[in-house]
Amino acid sequence: MAVEISIEIAGPAHAAVLARLSGEAFGPGGWSESQMQAGLDAPGTAGFIATSRGSPVGFALWRTVIDDAELLTIGVNPAHRRQGVAAALLESVLAAAAAAQCRRLFLEVAVDNAGAIALYRDRAFREIDRRRRYYRDGRDALVMARQLMQQ
Repeated sequence: MAVEISIEIAGPAHAAVLARLSGEAFGPGGWSESQMQAGLDAPGTAGFIATSRGSPVGFALWRTVIDDAELLTIGVNPAHRRQGVAAALLESVLAAAAAAQCRRLFLEVAVDNAGAIALYRDRAFREIDRRRRYYRDGRDALVMARQLMQQ
Protein backbone atom coordinates (compact mmCIF):
# COMPACT_ATOMS: atom_id res chain seq x y z
CA MET A 1 0.00 0.00 0.00
CA ALA A 2 1.64 3.22 -1.16
CA VAL A 3 1.23 6.37 0.90
CA GLU A 4 1.92 9.99 -0.01
CA ILE A 5 5.64 10.57 0.34
CA SER A 6 7.53 13.85 0.16
CA ILE A 7 11.26 13.80 -0.56
CA GLU A 8 13.45 16.64 0.70
CA ILE A 9 17.17 17.29 0.47
CA ALA A 10 19.00 16.45 3.70
CA GLY A 11 21.99 18.46 4.82
CA PRO A 12 24.34 18.45 7.81
CA ALA A 13 21.62 20.03 9.99
CA HIS A 14 19.58 16.83 9.56
CA ALA A 15 22.26 14.51 11.03
CA ALA A 16 20.31 13.79 14.25
CA VAL A 17 17.09 12.93 12.39
CA LEU A 18 18.98 10.76 9.91
CA ALA A 19 20.76 8.93 12.74
CA ARG A 20 17.43 8.27 14.46
CA LEU A 21 15.99 6.91 11.21
CA SER A 22 19.09 4.78 10.66
CA GLY A 23 18.72 3.30 14.15
CA GLU A 24 15.05 2.55 13.51
CA ALA A 25 15.86 0.92 10.19
CA PHE A 26 19.01 -1.00 11.15
CA GLY A 27 19.09 -1.22 14.94
CA PRO A 28 22.59 -1.20 16.42
CA GLY A 29 24.07 -1.39 12.89
CA GLY A 30 22.69 2.04 12.02
CA TRP A 31 24.83 5.12 11.54
CA SER A 32 25.38 7.40 14.54
CA GLU A 33 24.78 11.14 14.45
CA SER A 34 28.52 11.79 14.17
CA GLN A 35 28.78 9.32 11.26
CA MET A 36 25.85 11.03 9.53
CA GLN A 37 27.41 14.44 10.15
CA ALA A 38 30.76 13.31 8.74
CA GLY A 39 29.06 11.73 5.74
CA LEU A 40 27.05 14.82 4.93
CA ASP A 41 30.08 17.06 5.40
CA ALA A 42 32.16 14.99 2.94
CA PRO A 43 32.63 16.48 -0.54
CA GLY A 44 30.31 14.96 -3.13
CA THR A 45 27.91 13.47 -0.55
CA ALA A 46 24.21 14.30 -0.50
CA GLY A 47 21.14 13.04 1.29
CA PHE A 48 17.39 12.82 1.09
CA ILE A 49 14.70 12.51 3.77
CA ALA A 50 11.32 10.96 3.03
CA THR A 51 8.38 12.24 5.02
CA SER A 52 4.84 10.99 5.32
CA ARG A 53 2.23 13.27 6.88
CA GLY A 54 5.04 15.57 7.99
CA SER A 55 7.01 12.90 9.87
CA PRO A 56 10.42 11.59 8.72
CA VAL A 57 10.07 7.93 7.71
CA GLY A 58 13.13 7.18 5.57
CA PHE A 59 16.43 8.47 4.28
CA ALA A 60 19.14 7.92 1.70
CA LEU A 61 22.75 9.07 1.50
CA TRP A 62 24.78 8.90 -1.69
CA ARG A 63 27.98 10.32 -3.08
CA THR A 64 29.67 11.02 -6.36
CA VAL A 65 33.18 9.83 -7.07
CA ILE A 66 34.49 11.30 -10.31
CA ASP A 67 31.77 10.19 -12.77
CA ASP A 68 30.23 7.37 -10.72
CA ALA A 69 27.80 7.46 -7.80
CA GLU A 70 27.46 5.22 -4.78
CA LEU A 71 24.39 4.70 -2.63
CA LEU A 72 25.94 4.75 0.84
CA THR A 73 22.86 3.88 2.87
CA ILE A 74 19.11 3.84 2.51
CA GLY A 75 16.66 2.98 5.25
CA VAL A 76 12.99 3.09 6.11
CA ASN A 77 11.28 2.98 9.49
CA PRO A 78 9.88 -0.58 9.81
CA ALA A 79 6.31 0.70 10.28
CA HIS A 80 6.51 2.39 6.85
CA ARG A 81 8.05 -0.40 4.80
CA ARG A 82 6.32 -1.80 1.72
CA GLN A 83 4.62 1.57 1.16
CA GLY A 84 6.84 2.94 -1.60
CA VAL A 85 9.20 4.94 0.64
CA ALA A 86 12.42 3.18 -0.39
CA ALA A 87 11.36 3.27 -4.04
CA ALA A 88 10.75 7.05 -3.86
CA LEU A 89 14.12 7.59 -2.18
CA LEU A 90 15.92 5.42 -4.72
CA GLU A 91 14.25 7.23 -7.62
CA SER A 92 15.40 10.54 -6.11
CA VAL A 93 18.99 9.28 -5.88
CA LEU A 94 18.86 7.95 -9.44
CA ALA A 95 17.56 11.27 -10.75
CA ALA A 96 20.14 13.29 -8.81
CA ALA A 97 22.99 11.04 -9.92
CA ALA A 98 21.87 11.28 -13.54
CA ALA A 99 21.60 15.08 -13.22
CA ALA A 100 25.17 15.08 -11.87
CA GLN A 101 26.14 13.24 -15.09
CA CYS A 102 27.22 10.09 -13.28
CA ARG A 103 27.67 7.07 -15.53
CA ARG A 104 26.73 4.39 -12.97
CA LEU A 105 25.25 4.01 -9.52
CA PHE A 106 26.76 1.35 -7.26
CA LEU A 107 25.52 -0.07 -3.96
CA GLU A 108 26.08 -2.92 -1.52
CA VAL A 109 23.16 -4.90 -0.10
CA ALA A 110 23.08 -7.77 2.38
CA VAL A 111 22.68 -11.10 0.60
CA ASP A 112 19.68 -11.96 2.79
CA ASN A 113 17.80 -8.68 2.21
CA ALA A 114 15.37 -10.07 -0.35
CA GLY A 115 13.11 -7.01 -0.34
CA ALA A 116 15.93 -4.59 -1.12
CA ILE A 117 17.44 -6.89 -3.73
CA ALA A 118 14.05 -7.11 -5.47
CA LEU A 119 13.70 -3.31 -5.38
CA TYR A 120 17.11 -2.86 -6.97
CA ARG A 121 16.56 -5.55 -9.61
CA ASP A 122 13.20 -3.97 -10.50
CA ARG A 123 15.13 -0.79 -11.25
CA ALA A 124 17.68 -2.42 -13.55
CA PHE A 125 20.49 -2.96 -11.04
CA ARG A 126 22.54 -6.06 -11.65
CA GLU A 127 24.88 -8.00 -9.42
CA ILE A 128 28.52 -7.39 -10.31
CA ASP A 129 30.41 -8.73 -7.29
CA ARG A 130 30.14 -10.13 -3.77
CA ARG A 131 31.94 -8.81 -0.70
CA ARG A 132 32.60 -11.60 1.79
CA ARG A 133 31.87 -10.81 5.45
CA TYR A 134 31.16 -7.17 4.56
CA TYR A 135 28.82 -6.46 7.47
CA ARG A 136 29.76 -6.43 11.16
CA ASP A 137 27.70 -9.54 11.78
CA GLY A 138 29.63 -11.48 9.14
CA ARG A 139 27.01 -11.41 6.38
CA ASP A 140 28.12 -11.05 2.78
CA ALA A 141 27.06 -8.14 0.58
CA LEU A 142 26.15 -8.16 -3.07
CA VAL A 143 27.64 -5.32 -5.07
CA MET A 144 25.08 -4.11 -7.57
CA ALA A 145 25.28 -1.44 -10.26
CA ARG A 146 23.01 0.34 -12.69
CA GLN A 147 24.08 2.17 -15.81
CA LEU A 148 22.83 5.77 -15.85
CA MET A 149 24.54 7.14 -18.96
CA GLN A 150 26.27 5.54 -21.88
CA GLN A 151 30.05 5.63 -21.61
